[in-house]
Amino acid sequence: MDVLSDLLVRARAGHTQVRQLIRRPPWSVTYADAPPLTVVATLGGGGSVRFDDAAAPAARLAPGDIALVRGPGRHTIADDPATPPGFVISGGKKHFPDGREVAAAAQPTSAPRTYGTGSPGATTMLRGAYELHGAVGARLLDVLPPLAVVPAGPRTRPALDLLAAEVARDEPGQDAVLARLLDLVLVLGLRAWCAGEPTVLPAWYRALAEPAIGDALRLMHAEPARRWTVAALALEVGMSRAAFAARFTARVGEPPLTYLIGWRMTLGADLLRDTDETVAAVARAVGYEDAFAFSVAFKRAHGVSPSVWRRVAPAGGGSPAADG
Repeated sequence: MDVLSDLLVRARAGHTQVRQLIRRPPWSVTYADAPPLTVVATLGGGGSVRFDDAAAPAARLAPGDIALVRGPGRHTIADDPATPPGFVISGGKKHFPDGREVAAAAQPTSAPRTYGTGSPGATTMLRGAYELHGAVGARLLDVLPPLAVVPAGPRTRPALDLLAAEVARDEPGQDAVLARLLDLVLVLGLRAWCAGEPTVLPAWYRALAEPAIGDALRLMHAEPARRWTVAALALEVGMSRAAFAARFTARVGEPPLTYLIGWRMTLGADLLRDTDETVAAVARAVGYEDAFAFSVAFKRAHGVSPSVWRRVAPAGGGSPAADG
C-alpha cells in the first residue's frame, strides 16, 4: 500500500456525512462546528467558501470544482463571498444569525439528504464531512492548507456526478455507498491538488516520487515494527548506506531513523488511545522491545508519558498539555 493510501485508511474514523444543498441566490450557510476535514463541491451554479478570519481569502467555486476545507475553523459556504450571513449550523442544528433555532418544518427537503428545492438559477452543492482519526489523521491534514481548491477536471467530474446521483437515494446500504463515493472524491481531489501544488507540500510527501527514497518511505509505513537500520533500508532500495542516508535527509528533511521514530510515535499514540493494550504491547507493535525506551521516545515526541496520553488524549489526535 502506498503512503497516502496508508494514511487515509488509518485516519478514517468510519463516520462521514454527505448532504446536498440546493439554494437560489443570495444564500449562505455557516458551519460553526467544522469537522477536521470537509469536502465541498459545486455541481451547478456558482459558489464560494470563506473563513470568519478576514485575513483568509475566500475562494470562488465554478461548476465541478472541489474545495477541501481543513478544520476546525468556522467557515461559510455561499453563492458569493460578499453574501451576508444567512444560517448557522451549530451543535447539529440550524440557527438564524441571531441565534434562534430554525424549526424542522421550515427546512424544505426535496429528497433524502437534500436541503432546498430546484428552481431556475439555483446553486447545487455537495458537502461531505469527515471525522478523521487521531494522530494519523493529523498527519494527513498536514498535507493540506486550510483551504485547497481543485478545479473541475475530467477525472473528478464523473465521481462527483455519481455521488450526486446517489446522495438523494434511500436504499439498503446507502450510507456505505455514500461513504465510499465520498472517499473516492476525496482521494481524487487530494491527488489532483497535490500534483498541482508540489512546492507547498510536506517534504516527506514530495519525496514519495523520488526513486529509492519513496520506496524506503513505503517500507517504513508497511512494516513500522521491523528492526530497521539505515543499512537495512539502503540495502532494500539498492543504495549504499552513506548515499542513501544523505539523499533521504536532503529530500525528507530529516534522517531515515528520525522519520521512522516519528511514524512509530504517531501509530503508538493512536494505539494507546484506541486499544486496551498494555504500554509494553504497544511498544512491541511499533518496534520497541523495551517499554521504557518506547516511553522515553513517546514523551519526547508528545510531551507526556504514554499512561498520561492514554488518560487525557483528545479525540482529534492533538497533544494534550504536558503535566509531567
